[in-house]
Amino acid sequence: MAASETRQTPIYSSAELARVLDAMAAALLPQLLTAAPVTLVGVRRRGAPLADALLERLRSLLPAGARVERLDLLIKRYADDLTLLHPETRLTEAQEHTTLDLAGRTVVVVDDVLYQGHSLNKAVQYLLAKGAGRIVTAVLVDRVCAVLPLHADVAGLKLQVAPGQIVECHVPPFEPVLQIVLVQPVAA
Repeated sequence: MAASETRQTPIYSSAELARVLDAMAAALLPQLLTAAPVTLVGVRRRGAPLADALLERLRSLLPAGARVERLDLLIKRYADDLTLLHPETRLTEAQEHTTLDLAGRTVVVVDDVLYQGHSLNKAVQYLLAKGAGRIVTAVLVDRVCAVLPLHADVAGLKLQVAPGQIVECHVPPFEPVLQIVLVQPVAA
């Protein structure tokens, strides 16, 4: 079967997304100023470098000596084209996380896109089981179509697009340029 044709339209550039990330860090700041210690958790793949970018920005905003740690979770349900890979969302626990203790920590979960909410739900459940005291969620793009009762505490952008369209976050090092691309099917 031939792959269907698509049109890819860049809708946010690197410069625009840098400003979005700045605004996300500023929105997270009040929630983290009185929270100590803090852990930023990137949902791999693209949530991990976004968490790094937010951490860099937060370090310049938080008081000197603020304790912020980083870790990543490997969670997979969909391929980039939203093809279902796993009927149940999969979290692969890294060996170094088996004894992870997040008791009393504020945890910020960072992902690229909130689509239906399955990955975010899996991350939250895992982090609660590890003792997280408080969980804050941050996504670059909220598609505003979650089917689970979840929301992003901080959403860089809210994009409602037509069914069948895909919002792709291109995030280095996985793609050469930070940008958001709208992928639309082309009628034959």
